[in-house]
Amino acid sequence: MNRTTRAGFPWMLVVGVVFIGFILRGPIVAVAPITGTISADLSMTAAQAGLLTSLPVLCFALITPFASLFVGRAGANFATTIAIIGVGIGSIVRSAGGVEATFAGTIIMGAFITIGNVVIPVIIRRDVPGARVGIVTGAYTSAMNVSSMITSLATVPLAVVFGWRGALLAWLGFVVLAAVAWLVAVGPRRAFAWGPVKPAFETGAVDTVAIDTRGIPLAAPEPRTWRNLSAVLLSLAFAGQAFSYYGLTAWFPTILEQEVGYTAAAAGTSSSIFQIAAVVGALGVPLLSQRIGIPVAFGIVSALWISFPLGMMLAPDAWLAWGFLGGVAQGGGITVVFMLIVQLALTGTHARRLSAMIQGVGYALGATAPTLIGAVHDATGAWTLPIGVVLVSTLVFTAAGLTGALRAVLVAR
Repeated sequence: MNRTTRAGFPWMLVVGVVFIGFILRGPIVAVAPITGTISADLSMTAAQAGLLTSLPVLCFALITPFASLFVGRAGANFATTIAIIGVGIGSIVRSAGGVEATFAGTIIMGAFITIGNVVIPVIIRRDVPGARVGIVTGAYTSAMNVSSMITSLATVPLAVVFGWRGALLAWLGFVVLAAVAWLVAVGPRRAFAWGPVKPAFETGAVDTVAIDTRGIPLAAPEPRTWRNLSAVLLSLAFAGQAFSYYGLTAWFPTILEQEVGYTAAAAGTSSSIFQIAAVVGALGVPLLSQRIGIPVAFGIVSALWISFPLGMMLAPDAWLAWGFLGGVAQGGGITVVFMLIVQLALTGTHARRLSAMIQGVGYALGATAPTLIGAVHDATGAWTLPIGVVLVSTLVFTAAGLTGALRAVLVAR
């Protein structure tokens, strides 16, 4: 039985997508606040400890093509179910033993989160009415930011009580919630159905098929991705978004410590504004784009993104304003790119390939940000030029994204 009517709205699916969003960032971000504790307990070097946060991003880049193939063969429903189970297994393995288990669990989590990254835009395109795509996408990306904020703030207190392994394992609760919500949304039978299935809700998008003069369906031409200029531009925009996000996530606390004079603890807490404000952008951009259009909304997000590194270069003492504006931008930036992916997609297959291409390129370049920015700082001994590197990445996001958004709107017309 369908869980909505043709005129209705798939609320349970939205709940499922939101809870899945909770497991696609929070569990891997949870490592950052207790990296020192893990490093000391397992006698890890600083470079090894840094891999605990960078390995998942590398997985996003390297495994995305294989994740796309898996989603294509297994179908979106089965792939989503496997992604949830895999993140749960990775969480358990990561907390099970020594260095080997910690790294193995981290890689497992990164691999299955990659499948989730690819498949959720496909699910949204398939089952969400076109007018609500932006809102659902915003709710999904908000969930990723909210889970990051929760794990960042709560992991240290949990580690004090239960140890670092117990603290990381506690976030298995997110996986349980995601599994329950997903099973309720689509039903156990559909959740484990292998291969493409019909939309779970009649309000979903339907792929069109050409008909010849005899009324016989014709095979649809394969949609282009790499040869599509709009897709390439959105890949560059997402790369600028990812590079800026991961670079600032890694170094914003250190910048506050060295440039503003905060203690390490105060800098870590203060920098959380960058994650918290993302919810405003993720939920606000879809509403804004409905009123003024996606290109104009993209332009506003771009201006906010640019203000963060530029403000930190010119007036670092006003870091709270820049951190808030940058947080709004990073939440709105990923949301608007995902909205454009769904808008550009001609079919479910096309949505999967676009999602894989854009995210694969973006995360591949984004994974280099912490190392590159750190290397520039080591070479200069100051933060002006490293922040300037982030400014360049926000300008890439602006130029490529605005052009891609305008092209997408013209094609849609």
